[in-house]
Amino acid sequence: MSTHFILVRHGQTEWNLVERYRGRADIALNDTGREQARRVAQRLAGEPIVAVYAGPLQRTLATAEPIAAAKGLAVQPLAGLIDIDFGVWQGLTPAEAAARHPGDYNLWLNRPDQVHFPDGESLGQVRDRAMGAIYDLAEGHTGETIVLVSHKIVNKVILCAVLGLSNNAIWRIEQDNAAINRFEFQDGAWLVLSLNDTCHLN
Repeated sequence: MSTHFILVRHGQTEWNLVERYRGRADIALNDTGREQARRVAQRLAGEPIVAVYAGPLQRTLATAEPIAAAKGLAVQPLAGLIDIDFGVWQGLTPAEAAARHPGDYNLWLNRPDQVHFPDGESLGQVRDRAMGAIYDLAEGHTGETIVLVSHKIVNKVILCAVLGLSNNAIWRIEQDNAAINRFEFQDGAWLVLSLNDTCHLN
């Protein structure tokens, strides 16, 4: 028996348009993001989904709500899926981060696995909490299909983990707003079925 995971990135926010490090800033979806959430729900309406989990920030909860509502479910907030804590980088643009923290910024581009954001997290910490939550869900939902709604960096780290890659590979995996990924936990191993699917947005 396997657990089927549908991993979704939240819809668009205004901070996605200007590219600021979002982290724990509780930013709402914009109009485009709300439409993207509706399309994700429409795409997944025929799936045998038994539970919908989301990070506790409003952009993930608002993306998850139409998916859950279509199945007569309530969204279950899950702390393990919250966005990475960017610490002092939160709210900065990449150019601002490069100017203020050039050493860490260079590492972030080239060896992201070595970065621990000042007053924030490392990718290793993200991986520990996110995968800890996912292993618990795999055990609790054997033979079922569940949805997880999270964030760009968190999704990338999760996908690195299920692909057997190090956190240093995050830049080799894309995660567009409202993208859908699928993977299964079967016989103690991960099987990846699809990545960064955005066909429903076209």
